This record gives sequence, structure tokens and C-alpha cells, in this order.
Amino acid sequence: MLDPDWPVFDGATSWEAAQAALIERGLGDGLPMVPPTRARLDAMLAGVKHPERSHGQLAPMFGELTAESVAYLCVLAGCVPAELPVVLTALAATMQPEFNLLGIQTTTGTPTVAVVVHGPIAAALGMNAGTNCLGPGNRANACIGRAVQLALVDIGGAKPGVGDMATMGQPGKYGFCFAEGAHRLVPPLHVRRGYDAEESAVTVLGVSGTAEMLPNDGRDEPGLILDPVRAAMAAARTVSGAGKAREAGEQIFLLPPELAELIAKHGWNLARVQAYLHHQANDGPPVAKSPQDIHPIVTGGAGIKMTYLPLWMGGTLSVTSALLEL
Repeated sequence: MLDPDWPVFDGATSWEAAQAALIERGLGDGLPMVPPTRARLDAMLAGVKHPERSHGQLAPMFGELTAESVAYLCVLAGCVPAELPVVLTALAATMQPEFNLLGIQTTTGTPTVAVVVHGPIAAALGMNAGTNCLGPGNRANACIGRAVQLALVDIGGAKPGVGDMATMGQPGKYGFCFAEGAHRLVPPLHVRRGYDAEESAVTVLGVSGTAEMLPNDGRDEPGLILDPVRAAMAAARTVSGAGKAREAGEQIFLLPPELAELIAKHGWNLARVQAYLHHQANDGPPVAKSPQDIHPIVTGGAGIKMTYLPLWMGGTLSVTSALLEL
């Protein structure tokens, strides 16, 4: 059952009146919202067998996660019905204990939930795994990411100054979603975690932001491409550790196809990339718990710019889940 304070409008309600009513009830993210009419909600939930079934409770205020409540927020965010399973799968994945959603939602730090979509569903939805995949311009990336964030606030209760105590926050709290690309250098992340390549899946990451990385001069050598990656990982552990020796966990970075091809031409594979990054500087602390905890994800367009996604140092591990059948 929907929260009784969440309004459902008829088709005669004006845009302006709908926006005012939604804002008055504390819904939304500050951007204009698609008015949730009964027709839009019915279309979003068409074919869903158990719209009121609970998928758990979202921290920090532990609101009930149901397909019906998520559908409402998908409408607000501008999603199409086929995107509802992706949004719900991502939100359910955040409730795994190792993800530490309570910490991510309530810290004074900057983490947010980033969503990576794998497999056929990404192409079916027209998601962007190419140029500017983390930026604007693709409706599916933007709306899925926004719907996840709306649910974290409106169902989870992470409202600024109430559940969400972030000192500054980050723009990713409006939406952070992209699709994984493909390259022979590394299997897709969900395949590395036991799923079939033709199976659709979603990974959630608790990321503190993004950082651009460039290869060193002479970038045709794998080591020169990867050295800045390890430097960024080591630096993040230093500047985010508050002077404490924190346990090494996972590392995530995004590798564009052009650089993936340069590395692959030298005969390197996933295991060699991971081992190089883990052992490259023996005089310093490890950047991850093990080589297998370093996760390159191939995505993006033309160019040689890599992106580092530092995971929240308060403690979080990524979670990958198969797409839910609703």
C-alpha cells in the first residue's frame, strides 16, 4: 500500500498544482517531477504480480520497499515501466549487510549509491555505456539513477538534516547510473561473479565521488597506463582514512575501450591487471584486500581518460544481483 500522504492525481490536475502538492509533502529532489496519476501508476505496475509485497526495509528510517512504492517514485523520476525492475533490484541489493546502507545514508561524508547495469537489459533500455556515460544526455541512465535516489530519500528517509547528515553531499545524489560496456580484456563484472553473460544484473556501489586519471607518457605500455590508477587508489586511502590504518577492501575503476585494447594487445588479462595494481608498490600498504578485489569496469567512449570510483572509507562492499522478476 502506498504511503497515504503520497498524492495520486487525476488527469485534470495542473502541472503547477501537482508540483506544489508534491513539494508540500516533502517528496522529490528539488527538480520538477512527473505528476503521478492513476493511469501512470497503473502503467508502471502492469504485469507486476505482487505490487504490495515487501522486499525489505530501507535504512535509515526503514520504510517498506515494495514494487508499488518504487513505481510511484519511478513515475516522479520519468522512468518507463521496463525500468522498474532495474530500480527495484538496485534498491534491494543495497540492503545486503556488506553494502552498509545505513552508514552510507547517514554519514557526514559524501557517499552515494551508484548503479551499474549489466547484460541485455542495458541495451534493451537504450542505456549509455559510451561517450559521457556518467553525464547527462541519456534518459534511461538519468531516470533510473534518479528513481533510486528518490527511493533512498522518500522510502529510506534519508532527508537532508534528518536521516542524511552529509556535510556537503555530492551531485551523484541526484542520480548515478550507467551501463557496463564490453571488451575482450576483462569479462563483465556480473560474469566474474558467477552470472551468465546473457543474464541481466545490477551492481550497486557506495562511492564517495569520481576522479579522472590519465596514463603516464608512453601510454602504449600497460604499466604506464595503470600506474596512475594505483596512485589514485593509494591516495584515496590516505586522504580518506583520517590518519588511521583502515582495512583494505575493494577498488573500482572505469577503463575506456581504447585503453583496454592497448592493454590487451600486450597479452594482459584481468588477473594480470589486478596483480599489477595490487603488487606494483611493495613498499606501501595494499590498495585492496586481494588482487581479486580490484574491479576494472570497461565503459565510456573514445579517449584515454579513466575514472576512479573511490568506495566509501567508512566501510562498504559492492553487491551484484540478478534482475528481479516482478
